[in-house]
Amino acid sequence: MTEHVSAPSASERGAALATLLKLNDPPIIGLSATPDDPMRRHTTLRLGGPADLWCVPDDPGALSALLSRANEANVPVSFVGGGTNLLVRDGGIRGVVVNLRRINRVSQPQEESDPMLVAVEAGASTGRVLQFATSRAFGGVEFLAGVPGTVGGGLIMNAGTYLGEFTDVVIEVQSLNLRGEIIRRAHADCGFRYRDSNLPKDELIIGALLRLRPRSLEAIERDVAKLREHRRQREPMGVPNNGSTFKNPEGDYAGRLIEAAGLKGTRRGGAVVSDKHANWLIVDREVQPSCTSRDLIDLIEHVEGEVERAHGVRLRREVKILGED
Repeated sequence: MTEHVSAPSASERGAALATLLKLNDPPIIGLSATPDDPMRRHTTLRLGGPADLWCVPDDPGALSALLSRANEANVPVSFVGGGTNLLVRDGGIRGVVVNLRRINRVSQPQEESDPMLVAVEAGASTGRVLQFATSRAFGGVEFLAGVPGTVGGGLIMNAGTYLGEFTDVVIEVQSLNLRGEIIRRAHADCGFRYRDSNLPKDELIIGALLRLRPRSLEAIERDVAKLREHRRQREPMGVPNNGSTFKNPEGDYAGRLIEAAGLKGTRRGGAVVSDKHANWLIVDREVQPSCTSRDLIDLIEHVEGEVERAHGVRLRREVKILGED
């Protein structure tokens, strides 16, 4: 069962917001800070209550200053990337929520001596990284054609497809701790595994170094086109979703187990198990205005229970749930 986390009272929220607004006084140069920003604007599910303070830094300096002030004030900090694998509860997220969409460079730091070394900042979209590599006939990241979102979130969960995953190309990951200090980890220290890693949850991933390889443009484009067609045929399109809701158990597929349990089309409020792919729990477009995060959480819990009863397998969630009810 999912733990129910209650939201604070109005007076408690008011006091907390006053404290949060002081974090940007005097203003941090290069920081956009928006109080009470609805998280439904920042996730692909289009669900969720407000972030107390939504912060978008322009550069690592502004980010480091923000984290340092939040740490000194003992204010909780959450990190959100492209919002593609995230479900925010209806009560929203307390404290500071940081998004790195403006810290998004992709470059070759040693273009002459080591052209296959590519530096990516955490806010770069996976599509941008793929385009950068494809335009130079660099292979190794074709799998990103099936991975929405940003580099930061992809690194944390070792995102991938049948063509590969981040662990195949990463040689170093850089992060900031809550004191604003930079930490560098070699691949061996990241603990990458299937849809997970040991990258600390209390640090903010800010970038990585990738080792790519020469490959013909024809081969790259062929694999990318095949993967995109595979997704088009198998996955529901044009509906609010977070992609795969559950991780595949070893030797099996979450979607197969859910379908075999007779759960396609099962609904809780505005949330429904997709008829096209059972591992996609989506927001029904016909009832989206009335759908809540609680609807989707209830559906997730129902599917977990029914699959365990039918198959003796406890599904593990791929979607990340943040916030309070």
